[in-house]
Amino acid sequence: MKRIALLLIVLPFLLAAANAQESRQDVSASVTGIGHLDDPVAGDTNVQMTTHKGMGALFSYRYMLTPRSALEVNYQYLQNAIHYDTNPTGSSTYPGVYRVHTRIQEVSAAYVFNFNFRRWNPFLEVGGGGYFFTPIAAGTSLLDLKSKTSIGGLYGAGVSYEISPSFDVRLEYRGIFLKTPDFGSTTPNLSTGKYYNLSNPVLGVAYHF
Repeated sequence: MKRIALLLIVLPFLLAAANAQESRQDVSASVTGIGHLDDPVAGDTNVQMTTHKGMGALFSYRYMLTPRSALEVNYQYLQNAIHYDTNPTGSSTYPGVYRVHTRIQEVSAAYVFNFNFRRWNPFLEVGGGGYFFTPIAAGTSLLDLKSKTSIGGLYGAGVSYEISPSFDVRLEYRGIFLKTPDFGSTTPNLSTGKYYNLSNPVLGVAYHF
């Protein structure tokens, strides 16, 4: 009887310890960036768009379905400058280049596949989400611009290094494929009607629980 009672007392602690060792969930906080778009996105409307470098932050939650597969949800906040050239040939009546200082917010979900090599854990991910572009008055050369929402695809590859059973450091390249924003402007027309790839490097720390 005493052994059974002792087992009933110890069992919850053993189950809790086993569950903690599984670490099926993690949260991460990362510093992110936007790469400079060297080649302008040229549209059918005689408009060319170029993005410039920016910085931001990414917050993610992962739930492990299996030791290799996980689901991830993300929120990201970024700021950068977008340039529109509405007179690339020099023949338009518009003055040419307009600058939009913009806030970009991402809400997305992805499937993550992990590889395990001791403390090194390379991973791949693919998913999609909503991307919200909001013009910021400071640094913007146009008035009366509107916020725009775009649905985009997300893909990425990275590696995490386990520094303890509870923490790892993550380095990742993320690519976001989405339509160029026009901010509702018709005069001048900022629409290219094209899609582009947003380069999004990530460096952060994850906590497992």
